[in-house]
Amino acid sequence: MQTLLIFSGIGTVLVLASLAGAVLHVRTREAAAATAIENLNARIKSWWVIALILGGTLLAGHASVIALFAVMSFLSLREFLSLSVVGAADHRTLSACFLIAIPVQYVLIGTAQSDTFMILVPVFTVLIVPILVVLSAHSRNFLARVAEVSWGLLICLYCISHVPALLMLNIPGNQDRKALLMVFVIVVAQASDVLQYVWGKLFGRHKIAPQLSPLKTVEGTIGGIASATALGAALWRMTPFSFPQAGAMAFIITLAGFLGGLVLSAVKRDRGAKDWSRLIPGHGGMLDRLDSLCSDAMLLHSVG
Repeated sequence: MQTLLIFSGIGTVLVLASLAGAVLHVRTREAAAATAIENLNARIKSWWVIALILGGTLLAGHASVIALFAVMSFLSLREFLSLSVVGAADHRTLSACFLIAIPVQYVLIGTAQSDTFMILVPVFTVLIVPILVVLSAHSRNFLARVAEVSWGLLICLYCISHVPALLMLNIPGNQDRKALLMVFVIVVAQASDVLQYVWGKLFGRHKIAPQLSPLKTVEGTIGGIASATALGAALWRMTPFSFPQAGAMAFIITLAGFLGGLVLSAVKRDRGAKDWSRLIPGHGGMLDRLDSLCSDAMLLHSVG
């Protein structure tokens, strides 16, 4: 019931945002402003699709949630490696990553093998990836290839898989809130991104990291993090935390998400890319949407 109420609230916000976007589209005449409004409306439409998919999988059960995140990890890793130096010689390595590492990691979540889940990817990246790369018999960029595949797995598989892994947590007296805790992490992290964007557009004056993420401002970051922290505190009943604890966790989630986003922005800038892909209109790629989640769920999982 609480999940339905939460998504009803999200749906209400999206309806209001859609109406506001439609009004702005009609009233805006300046070319620059019209482009910004068009981008905003594209983002809102994409959020409708994201909310419907996530809500549907939650209602369908844990297996559907795990399958959804497995697909997200697959798409994210493909985007990450598309900007790496791996090539045709690394076919064996890539096959092992996509066809073995990803499915096994999510099967471990589905079967609640938490101990093996925690060590599979680190062991795979340290021991298996270098062996597979060296078996290609190509030494050019060997260290870079190993590092990029390994880091891609850590970010796109290990970190992202910690979101559905929250379903494995043993929370005494709150076993029915595991799915809600996962929704809490997603809502706070994504709301922080949106609110930073909105505050930045309204009040942003000072760039916070112009070489890494030109659109991020000091005002947008502070406003977005503060607003998302307040939202997280208000949603404390979704979690096993008290009101102040939920606010503190929301602050950590938003701060970690901001820093995680900067790290992945640095990777894109290093490779001369603005977005990871064009998969999601108005947002970029899957990894553009998930960058703030990469470390958030790991934090809550360690607390749990």
